[in-house]
Amino acid sequence: MLSIIEQIKQGKLWDFHGGIHPAENKELSSKQPIKAAGIPHELVLPLKQHIGSRGDIIVNIGDHVLKGQPLTQGDIAMCVPIHAPSSGTITAIEQRTTAHPSGLTDLAIVISTDNQDTWCRGKQYPDYQDRDPAELIEAIRLAGIAGLGGAGFPTARKLQGGLGNVDILIINAAECEPYITADDRLMQDYADEVIEGIRILRHIIAPKLTIIGIEDNKPDAIKALEACVSDDDNIIIRVIPTKYPSGSSKQLVKILTGREVPSQARSTSIGVIMQNVGTAFAIKRAIVNGEPLIERVVTLTGEAFKQRGNVFALLGTPIAYLLEKFGYQADKKYPRVIIGGSLMGFTLPHANVPITKITNCILTPKRKELPLHTYEMACIRCSACADACPASLLPQQLQWYAKDKNYDKCEEYNLSDCIECGACAYVCPSEIPLVQYYRQAKAEIWERKQDEMSAERARQRFEAKQQRMERDKAERENRFAKAATDRRQQMATTGGDDAVAAAIARVKAKQAAATDTAPAAVKPAVAAAIAKAKARQAASVSEANAVPDNSEMAALRKQRKLQAREQKAAKHAELMQQQTDADQPAEQVTDKKDAVAAAVARAKARKATQQAQSTPDAQPTAEVNTDVESDPKKAAVAAAVARAKARKAAQQAQSAPDTQPTAEVNTDVESDPKKAAVAAAVARAKARKAAQQAQSAPDTQPTAEVNTDVESDPKKAAVAAAVARAKARKAAQQAQSTPDAQPTAEMNTAVESDPKKAAVAAAVARAKARKAAQQAQSTPDARPTVEVNTDVESDPKKAAVAAAVARAKARKAAQQAQSAPDTQPTAEMNTAVESDPKKAAVAAAVARAKARKAAQQAQSAPDAQPTAEMNTAVESDPKKAAVAAAVARAKARKAAQQAQSAPDAQPTAEVNTAVESDPKKAAVAAAVARAKARKAAQLANKVQPNIEEE
Repeated sequence: MLSIIEQIKQGKLWDFHGGIHPAENKELSSKQPIKAAGIPHELVLPLKQHIGSRGDIIVNIGDHVLKGQPLTQGDIAMCVPIHAPSSGTITAIEQRTTAHPSGLTDLAIVISTDNQDTWCRGKQYPDYQDRDPAELIEAIRLAGIAGLGGAGFPTARKLQGGLGNVDILIINAAECEPYITADDRLMQDYADEVIEGIRILRHIIAPKLTIIGIEDNKPDAIKALEACVSDDDNIIIRVIPTKYPSGSSKQLVKILTGREVPSQARSTSIGVIMQNVGTAFAIKRAIVNGEPLIERVVTLTGEAFKQRGNVFALLGTPIAYLLEKFGYQADKKYPRVIIGGSLMGFTLPHANVPITKITNCILTPKRKELPLHTYEMACIRCSACADACPASLLPQQLQWYAKDKNYDKCEEYNLSDCIECGACAYVCPSEIPLVQYYRQAKAEIWERKQDEMSAERARQRFEAKQQRMERDKAERENRFAKAATDRRQQMATTGGDDAVAAAIARVKAKQAAATDTAPAAVKPAVAAAIAKAKARQAASVSEANAVPDNSEMAALRKQRKLQAREQKAAKHAELMQQQTDADQPAEQVTDKKDAVAAAVARAKARKATQQAQSTPDAQPTAEVNTDVESDPKKAAVAAAVARAKARKAAQQAQSAPDTQPTAEVNTDVESDPKKAAVAAAVARAKARKAAQQAQSAPDTQPTAEVNTDVESDPKKAAVAAAVARAKARKAAQQAQSTPDAQPTAEMNTAVESDPKKAAVAAAVARAKARKAAQQAQSTPDARPTVEVNTDVESDPKKAAVAAAVARAKARKAAQQAQSAPDTQPTAEMNTAVESDPKKAAVAAAVARAKARKAAQQAQSAPDAQPTAEMNTAVESDPKKAAVAAAVARAKARKAAQQAQSAPDAQPTAEVNTAVESDPKKAAVAAAVARAKARKAAQLANKVQPNIEEE
């Protein structure tokens, strides 16, 4: 069986999968020979123009450099230096846009040329055949030569890796990309130098066979090469069919040798090394002539160029300079400048991009020449891309994973084997830019690998540091141990003892002695203290290990919860009691409940007093002192306390002129416990009303003080009446000193069964009526409220009914005053309290009905004055006569209020009623009272009184 070399010599060719035959368009630029592009006024040289790391800058801004002078340097094989393409001055070292599909910037050296083009040639090797290959490889590296076919792989690194490993050298002259003719014209115009470069490569690598692979669409180049090759060179020129991308490294190896390069491997792994025609030409210039790589052949093609062809362009020449010099006329609608061919090239963001070592073509097509992609459509799964792929990949799957950023799948489907030839995008009916997806995915995968490599290096450095620290620690311990051993040996040699060991022995001896003598020397108290300390320590250890006992805290928490529930229940019961007191006419309660109600009233009164003292403008609270006892001595004590509080309230009224004097309610309640309960209910109602007034008005009226004298003796009742008269005089003096104050209603309730007591109460009422008339004349702006003096019969049930009726009417009047402040509520007092309880209930219902009617009349006729109708049923019974007298006194006080609201009228409503035991006199007094009431109403028709009932 023939070997591969023998088969190649016999002219056998192989084929690769896929491939396409696009329009070549090479005749546009292949007609003219190569010419010089000239020296631009500025050269921009990116530091990285190859695959690998960039070198270190060895020049500074302002330095003058010569043509061919190195600008960077590097000591590794993958670092290729750059040189000054022409003489001039370095003006900047800054970021500039590079010739890359990303359009990103990179650090570049900017040279302002002087047009002198002064050379600084390097070392020459005309006798290269006598030189060591390693020396020539180093000279190639220092010349800055990288692969000029498009990849930019450092040539020196490739040659170094192929020494002794390859048997076939392939020179790539296929140049399969449409529009590009740089290698074609180079072989036509400089075939001898190309062949000389191939000889240098043969000397370095020493292959068994050298093959020049060239497509059959370059007949002139083939003839030029054949003319320069001799039989001694052992160079075979192999013409291959035109097929894109036959110029790719792996595909050309397959065509010429039949070998396939493994995935993610180089051709040197199968004994084949490949170099480009332009690279061979640059090697010849570097070794023989001593010229570094400072220029290259660039194809200028496209219908937008007037002068098409190939030029020697200095590296760093701005593309804008070439466009201007060779007559570029941009397309009016879609101007485009492409670096590379029509399939593998990329469009530039702008024309201020320099020529680099891998730039082989500048394409400026018109819109009709190279149509634009309209828009990307959905893949139809036609498999045309897979059929055209020269690397036997699945482009549709790769595009799907790249679009989804599933880079693990991209690597699984061998994305790294894609050569980015663009054959798949060329045949795609959906016009999907597949190569762009692949380039972006490759960049992302490379970035991830760089991060992984950095992390791995950091891990290795950390592990090395840890090992070094452990090694240093071990060495330090060994050094200390060795020093201690040497010291002991020295002490043993000199006859001395180890001082440290002796000291330790002495300490141990002392401890042992102390332990032996300790039990005998310890006293009982000390022993007990030690035992307690140990017990506490053991208890603390056990507590730390055991679960804490929270039973005591749980019991306290449970007790607090029970107290909170009891307080809540008591509060709820109190609210229910207050509602019941307001709604029901009377309650039959026991002595214990009466005492509880009285205590609650006293507590509220004290709280209101404290609030009034802390706030200057606040109302003095109602002090309710209710001692409900059957003992006369205790009742006398309660009366004395009430008088002391009355004096204190008078002093507070004098010190605060804006406040209103309180209504003094002197209630004489019989010793019956039921009546005491009624009195307590009245006190509670007054306290609630005072609190409501304090909340609604900032300058509120001080509340009533309830002084309850509980006496069963008629003499003591007379004393109580005298006390009430004294308080009335004092209230009149306070009203004169404070003209703006409003005296509140005074409720003097004398519940007695004796006619004598009724007479005393009537006299007290007359005195108060006169005082009220005098106050009305001296203070015309004041508005005294209705004073209701109700004498109730001795029956406890009827007394309770009367108290409930009074409370209901007071609440009704307050509601009417709030809803209609401009209207005057009528005060109709229909009191017919007989001995029968049923009649008392009927009287209360009649009073409520009249109150509603008065409210309706006040709303419908705001200018009308409410009338005071007095219907008094006076019978022969002395008790009923007392009731009639009380009604008469109420009418008299109302007349006085109306007279005060009308300052021009001077009504004197003095009620002189002599209520005795004779029924006829009582009837006469009632008639006189009705006549005076009608007269007062007629006088008050001119103005609108404003009466406040409480």
